[in-house]
Parts: sequence; structure tokens; C-alpha cells
Amino acid sequence: MKRIILTFAATLLFGMAMAQNAKLPENVTIKTLDGKTVETSVIQNDGKPMIISFWATWCKPCNRELNAIKEVYEDWQAETGVKLVAISIDDARSSAKVRPHVDGNGWEYEVYLDPNQDFKRAMNVVNVPHTFLVNGKGEIVWQHTAYVDGSEDELFELVKKLANGEEI
Repeated sequence: MKRIILTFAATLLFGMAMAQNAKLPENVTIKTLDGKTVETSVIQNDGKPMIISFWATWCKPCNRELNAIKEVYEDWQAETGVKLVAISIDDARSSAKVRPHVDGNGWEYEVYLDPNQDFKRAMNVVNVPHTFLVNGKGEIVWQHTAYVDGSEDELFELVKKLANGEEI
């Protein structure tokens, strides 16, 4: 039991240390919803803030968060130019469910598949939902795990600061 707790704590601390002002890894292979293989270097937003959300079809908090943001996403984009990129960690067996899930929820996000969880590992994601906020330089400036109703409001306040050139 002690080993499990220590391993979890070390993983959590390493993940937090990696997050602040670290650059996004650019050479990790992910897939589009059409099954095309791409490098993570495609994840960009022309110098504007980005939200990167790791999620899974089976994760209820993930779906609640992405659905809550869906309701205000168009306004967020108009005000700040932010882009949300959703990275599904569904494995190869369940990745066929991702596109119908995205379409069924009406998500207008850029969605990629991480069936081997290479990008998840590179970003030190332990649990989903795990949301990162990236500044216009491609640096991770904030992250959080889990979701409670209203968390999206805090996220948007941070996005507005980044869009206005403020530090977080």
C-alpha cells in the first residue's frame, strides 16, 4: 500500500513540475478522427491561447466538462480566439466510438485520438479529465484534473488573461 501511495505521489509531483511553462511535445504521434497519423506539432493556434483536454468516452466528468464548455465555446472563441483541442485516450478497441460520441454531443472542437496513450504519457497525464491551458508561445501555463460544475468559469477567466497578454 505504501508503494502505491508513494508511486502515485511521485507521479503527481512529476506531472506538476512538468506543467509550468513546459513546451508541448511536438513529435508524438496521434491520429485524426479519420484515422490519419499526425504529429502533435499540428496542435497550434497562431499565437492565441489553447485548451488541451484529455478525455475518454467512458469518463462522465470529462463529458460534463466538454459539454459545459460547448455551451459557451463560440462566445469564448469570439472574445479570445481560444481553441480547444480534445485528445481522446480511448484505446484501439473503443476508438471507433469516439467520432459518433463527438458528433452526438455536437462538439465543434478539434479532436484527436491517442489510442496508444503516447501523448498522454508525454504530458504526464494520470487521470482524466486533465485539462491544460497553453499560451500563445506553446507553453503550458496552467493545468487541472477532475471537473466540478463551474470549473469552466475559472478556466475562461484564465483564458481571458492570456488573450490580454497577462501572465498567469
